[in-house]
Amino acid sequence: MDTRTVSAIDTFLSHPGRICSEAAFAMLARVTPIPASSELTTRHRLTRRGDRHLNSAQHIVVIQHQRHDTRLRAHFEKRHAEAKTDREIRRCLKR
Repeated sequence: MDTRTVSAIDTFLSHPGRICSEAAFAMLARVTPIPASSELTTRHRLTRRGDRHLNSAQHIVVIQHQRHDTRLRAHFEKRHAEAKTDREIRRCLKR
């Protein structure tokens, strides 16, 4: 990870009272799913509230691990077999 990624995560975690639950972390990291379904498909979009710098840092971490970690690549292949998109898989990993 580069220094910008580490500093974004460090800045986010430097406020101890901000994160009191998993849901609070997801909201601040902009990975909270919001239902956006139509009649035939069930989809979720992400909230636009929260810290976009932390979301960007998480995205970089997931991408780097996807490239270098064989277990994570196997997880991606398993989820692709379940007809999940890359975006949906990354969203689950960020949360």
